[in-house]
Amino acid sequence: MSEAPVNLEHVWRQFCADLADAGEVLSREQAPTGALDQAEGVRYLSRLARTALNMLVDSADPDFPRLFMLSDDKIKIGADNPDNIYQQCVVRGDQEYRITGKRNSVPYFSIGSKANRYAIDGTMASTGEIEFADMEFGPDGTFEIHVSKDRKPGNWLPLADDSTLLIARQTFDDKKTQKAADIRIERVGQGPAVPALLTPETIERQLKAAAAWTRGTANTFANWSEWFKAHPNQFYDAPQEIFWKAGGDPNIWYGHFYFDLKPGEALVLEAPIPQDCRMWNLQIDNWWMESLDHVHQKVWVNSAMARYEADGSVMVVCADADPGFGHWVDLAGHRSGTGLWRWFNVADPVAPRMRVITL
Repeated sequence: MSEAPVNLEHVWRQFCADLADAGEVLSREQAPTGALDQAEGVRYLSRLARTALNMLVDSADPDFPRLFMLSDDKIKIGADNPDNIYQQCVVRGDQEYRITGKRNSVPYFSIGSKANRYAIDGTMASTGEIEFADMEFGPDGTFEIHVSKDRKPGNWLPLADDSTLLIARQTFDDKKTQKAADIRIERVGQGPAVPALLTPETIERQLKAAAAWTRGTANTFANWSEWFKAHPNQFYDAPQEIFWKAGGDPNIWYGHFYFDLKPGEALVLEAPIPQDCRMWNLQIDNWWMESLDHVHQKVWVNSAMARYEADGSVMVVCADADPGFGHWVDLAGHRSGTGLWRWFNVADPVAPRMRVITL
């Protein structure tokens, strides 16, 4: 019996229409209307669409977990850290997985299981966390992590019923000299031997999810930028749980802010370094909460690269050109935008002092 003909043009057209709705973020009342900001916004949506298709079409099968880069030096989401490598993997809460690898020389490594709800309510709540300080290693630096709802001996990363994603963060002092950890993941236990053949229903569902994630993510971080904009040139005072529920690392204090500078002005941030601080960094981002071009420009500073003051404190000067004092961070053509200061593993974090000066 011959197979009935199928035409899925309507599926593709519906996906394009759904994806187009994400463009509403460009016309929000508080969205910037400058040429640079709007051009970056259009590019940002194209980047979100690219990573959504990777995550929810090509890497979407939790029975055959595939590590992929949710963000990199071009795809940027939610104040992505220039010092990080971000790796993600789609999972299912009722499955079990095994992560194996070797730590190598990266100084900070964490994996969290998350309930990814960016397309629904803008959250990505943690359902389990583990990092190097919690783990046991072999003599050669190798490791194994069990990922499951039920506790396992050794290194164990909890899952919950609503867990849908694993996020691995590797944070470097210097990506050029330090080697990233090797990571592999596999499902364990019962499951199919090979992936199922694609069906019209599956690809339609995946494309709907990708468009919804693109729109939801864009609006989530536009909401954040609007929060920060209401209090310019100061850190946004909010419980850290807000940022952790959006996928942040519970070991990190996140100091978000919005800067708004006139020509000739610079933003200065000053802070003593807490004794228990494991690492820190500061980055300048655009309105869309994308990190700027950290491959070619000095748009961030971390604890290893910083130029410190005589008393051990740090002064970061965000300006169009090196002012000749403090540690310069390039505004890269932006007079306004967002930014983020991170403290790693600080028991009692205090926001750095922030002020605007005229050069």
